[in-house]
Amino acid sequence: MAKEATEESPSFEEGLDALEKIVRELESGDLPLERSLALFEKGVNLSESCRTQLQDAETKIEILLKKGRKLEAEPFELDDNDGSDS
Repeated sequence: MAKEATEESPSFEEGLDALEKIVRELESGDLPLERSLALFEKGVNLSESCRTQLQDAETKIEILLKKGRKLEAEPFELDDNDGSDS
């Protein structure tokens, strides 16, 4: 039960890959309306699945950071030294 990747719920990485493909196809602009709508709907579902997986991962991290009996959530920050302060 550690990893449940089905056709309805792909792994996080599979979901991101699929979203990238959908974006590229939608950006091509050469799609019939029906295909565009179907891709958009699939993208929304994939996005929600990825968001849920990220929230689950955040919850697991918070549990792992549990100190004593008190849960001390610590924000996760990327070490992204790109020089921008915004």
